[in-house]
Amino acid sequence: MQKVLEINNLTKKFGAFTAVNDVSFSVEKGNVYGLLGPNGSGKSTTLGMILNVLNPTNGSWKWFGQAPDNNSLKKIGAIIESPKFYPYLTAEKNLQIVADIKEVPYAKIDEKLELVGLIARKNNKFEQYSLGMKQRLAIAGALLNDPEVLILDEPTNGLDPQGIIQIRELIQKIAEMGTTIILASHLLDEVQKVCSHVVVLKQGKMLYAGEIDNLNNSFGLFELQAENQQLLINALNQLPYFSSITEKNKHIEAKLNQEISSAELNKILFEKGVILSHLVQRKESLENQFFQLIQENK
Repeated sequence: MQKVLEINNLTKKFGAFTAVNDVSFSVEKGNVYGLLGPNGSGKSTTLGMILNVLNPTNGSWKWFGQAPDNNSLKKIGAIIESPKFYPYLTAEKNLQIVADIKEVPYAKIDEKLELVGLIARKNNKFEQYSLGMKQRLAIAGALLNDPEVLILDEPTNGLDPQGIIQIRELIQKIAEMGTTIILASHLLDEVQKVCSHVVVLKQGKMLYAGEIDNLNNSFGLFELQAENQQLLINALNQLPYFSSITEKNKHIEAKLNQEISSAELNKILFEKGVILSHLVQRKESLENQFFQLIQENK
């Protein structure tokens, strides 16, 4: 896979405060990367540095295999803060200004408005747009010059549920077109739904970088229920497959420490006299994995 971004030992200090601390990771072409972490974890500062908005204290990065310059930055579209357009101008007029700045033909405007679902509202003034529509217009502006990489900082922040869904679907659509996407978010659910890779940050330090599916070594868990719950618990405690067994509401949650299929477990329990009325195998959610990672690195 071609690397579009390589970050090496990136550090940013503001006086005695270290906002980003020795961060290194790479971004491969065609994937959706999430910078995930609580507010204040260094996500926006990291984006600011790789876009040449902030000067690093230490470290380096490369765009497309070379040191960042004007040519490489022209291949990147970015929305770092809230969408900023002229409120009394229409969407089309605002994008014409962006097109002039980026030196792209006006013919691109309708194409991008169609992509973000705003072509029917192109003659409406920016001030008449909802927050979600404003965000989609900003994405249209960032895409006017057909960048190879799109960077989004908290793209669903402050949106209502419908707006969140629209932005999520738009991100997926843009990714399917081959654009590499880097987005910063503190929303675990959103990262899980749109990203293929994740970089976890906490207080400026990187805790994990890689595919979401490999975030930790969890084998998942079983949700189980039987008529005789105590007999079920006793049988599970005799087996070597579980790291923990806990009662949750009406079912038992058994976390796995090694692989075993639901069919095999059902057979073993049946042979021990346990007849299950409920058996579901689940993978641990990104939320559980994320909080476990955060707790381990206190």
